[in-house]
Amino acid sequence: MTQVHSTAIVDPQAELDPTVSVGPYSVIGPHVRVGAGTTIGSHCVIEGRTTIGRDNRIFQFASLGAIPQDKKYAGEPTRLVIGDRNTIREFCTFNIGVPGAGGVTRVGSDNWIMAYTHIAHDCRVDDHTTLANNTTLAGHVHLADWVTVGGLTGIHQFVSVGAHAMIGFASAVAQDVPPFMLVDGNPLAVRGFNVVGLRRRDFSAARLAAVKQMHRLLYRQGKTLEEARAAIEVLATEVPEAAADVALMKAFLASATRGIAR
Repeated sequence: MTQVHSTAIVDPQAELDPTVSVGPYSVIGPHVRVGAGTTIGSHCVIEGRTTIGRDNRIFQFASLGAIPQDKKYAGEPTRLVIGDRNTIREFCTFNIGVPGAGGVTRVGSDNWIMAYTHIAHDCRVDDHTTLANNTTLAGHVHLADWVTVGGLTGIHQFVSVGAHAMIGFASAVAQDVPPFMLVDGNPLAVRGFNVVGLRRRDFSAARLAAVKQMHRLLYRQGKTLEEARAAIEVLATEVPEAAADVALMKAFLASATRGIAR
């Protein structure tokens, strides 16, 4: 049987796997679906068209699936979709999407999301990210796999942060951050590449050297962005082991819409 505390209010139409547990005084709305093994702490509110996967740990006072903080929103049936094995700490707020922009806010799997994090409408957070306390994502932000964000950081709407990038404490992020880079500050500055994070993910010496060279080409040799992109493309043949890393950088630079942090 689903373990629902006697003081919790779960709408009869909500779909909870029998292995879900719900803590005291939590409220779960009619359009919510929760997968096996997920635990919901006390005083949580989960509403809207929200789908939550397996084995998530949702701590007390989280608010998931509330309407977006967007004046254009008029009650449309938009959604919040959360994957598996996420840790969502106290006072996190994740909003549903808005029409015209996909209408879905997505959080992937295996993310470590710390207290007071806000994920606004139509954001996409992929897998294995770490968002420290008071991380704030405005609408339409995309964080790719393995991104790390330091506490008290704000990310401007429509910004993309590439895979394996790291953003330092108390930063203001108003431009796209390329994969692998290490940035911080207000105004934002590129400090290097995320060598510690990449080593922890077992990047080989050859791959690390290729990432280091991409950082040099983008930030240390006075090249224009187009010149740097052309030089980065050559690395795929020079270091075949890093071809996928080079392809990741090429795709990101080609799709960046807010200009990259430089």
